[in-house]
Amino acid sequence: MAFLKARELKGVEWVTEDFYARTVRLGNSKGWIKLTQSKNKDALMLEFTHSLAPVLPALLNRVRDLFDLNARPEIISRHLARDKVLGPMVKANPGMRVPGAFNGFEMGLRAILGQQVTVKSATTVACRLVASLGESIVTPFLELNRLTPTPGRVTRATVDKLAKFGIVSARCKSIIGLAQAQASGKLSLDSGNHHSPEATIGRLAELPGIGQWTANYIAMRALRWPDAFPKEDIAVRNNLGRITAKQAEEMSQAWRPWRSYAVLHIWNHPKPPMGGSERRRARLLERV
Repeated sequence: MAFLKARELKGVEWVTEDFYARTVRLGNSKGWIKLTQSKNKDALMLEFTHSLAPVLPALLNRVRDLFDLNARPEIISRHLARDKVLGPMVKANPGMRVPGAFNGFEMGLRAILGQQVTVKSATTVACRLVASLGESIVTPFLELNRLTPTPGRVTRATVDKLAKFGIVSARCKSIIGLAQAQASGKLSLDSGNHHSPEATIGRLAELPGIGQWTANYIAMRALRWPDAFPKEDIAVRNNLGRITAKQAEEMSQAWRPWRSYAVLHIWNHPKPPMGGSERRRARLLERV
């Protein structure tokens, strides 16, 4: 919940300590959902509007993707705990799941906006984009008033229009390119598509401004690939002892096929103390 809260899309999502709620568009059906944890058993309780009843199977699949409910944490943890580096992290956070995505295209937009900036900065810009391009919707909650922008709507936006939200030109082009690929059917960013994760990563990397980090992050969360590994990730490399991307890739081989879960453990692992020059470099990176 803390992970989702930090990335909350105002208007589309509403995240508190007690529940997760969001607006939904599936096909021609629109509405909202609210999820809470059951007090009596290890389960999530789903509340949804009657308007979403016709698409209930798809809705349930997306909820399962978002909260990684198809995972077998005991099997994953057992495997990762054997590693001398990950062992203490797994022990500190047993049963960790990988937060997924309810909407693959929405996740793709967030991944592009998150390139080389802090989570807070990316979320601020993403909320501006949603407020402008997201279709309005009426719900019983003031906090839920927008649908996530569709690929078709984003394709009609210009670089200049997107730039007004505080997005640099290169990322504007990446966003439009992603929307065009999704709208044309050349790309599908929802789990259950007919292409392998590796193939989708390859197609993503062909789009302007999308490198291996972005493609693997999308694969990890939107495609639900358990073995995604963004080896270029600065936090991963720093938390593993400030190693190179090549060293991170070599180290990660022992974690297969659950490298996505390893990434979450590493992200949650406290960073070692930094010297003065390293702190200055870290502050510089956060401003990029």
